[in-house]
Amino acid sequence: MTLPVRRPAAVLLSAALCTAVLAGPAAATANAAPAQPGGWLRLAHFSPGAPAVDVYLYPFGGSKAALVLKNVAYGDASPYETVAGGQYTVAMRVAGAAASVAPVISTTVRVEQGKAYTVAGLGPGSALELRTLDDQLSAPQDRAGIRVIQASLSQPSVAVQVADNGPSRLRFPTSTPYSTVRAGATAVKVTAGSASTSRTLQLAGRSTHTLVVLSSSGAAPKLLDLTDSSGPATQPGGGVEAGLGGLSKPAATATGAGGSSSGLPAVAGWAAALVLGLGALLFAARRLRRS
Repeated sequence: MTLPVRRPAAVLLSAALCTAVLAGPAAATANAAPAQPGGWLRLAHFSPGAPAVDVYLYPFGGSKAALVLKNVAYGDASPYETVAGGQYTVAMRVAGAAASVAPVISTTVRVEQGKAYTVAGLGPGSALELRTLDDQLSAPQDRAGIRVIQASLSQPSVAVQVADNGPSRLRFPTSTPYSTVRAGATAVKVTAGSASTSRTLQLAGRSTHTLVVLSSSGAAPKLLDLTDSSGPATQPGGGVEAGLGGLSKPAATATGAGGSSSGLPAVAGWAAALVLGLGALLFAARRLRRS
């Protein structure tokens, strides 16, 4: 008789279907937006002379790291990481050191909903400090916001001119507030003594950027352009020219600066699995009746 073989198959199919039904809502919940939207954190190493470090992000008072970036060297900046609102500890250890080793330096940062922050190692290696900078996420229409961080020790005093704005003289290690310029092709010139570095940046309307002046082996400093936000309708993006040696993760997608992705695709997926499972179960039942 073939019936004893088919009954276990039907039972297994039914059990699998029940599992799919129970697993469906859980999968949808895992892919849905968090109940409490948070903000964004970007971690950077802008301290010339300091060695490469491993950067740890802990929920305040916690011992388990929520994020670890390995071998972060001078001039590296991570993409923004989406984090829940609240207080965190950022700790730096010499690259390769065990997580149990005391950090070289640490600081705390409070993340507020819908806001973005850059936590950067600044200053010379002998006097490294962690500084938290509030990042701007929008600019007026047809304008772009720009801020400058002076992180060059080999050129400790520079003049930075953006578009037709008057030059700003910056000493190491300081930063400017955001200023606005007309969107489009924008000329940037950094001068240190008789040497200079010039770039033309394509700035989208309502975007914001951080320009970082970095030490170089020559007389002219380097210039790093980080996109803070491509506009108020999008989440902050990652560093345009930074990569953390390929260890950084892409920024999570969202529908807006305080928005989040929808869980509807997951719901549709397990609903489709449910329909297919029911169809298979009915087909198996019919074959059992015919036997």
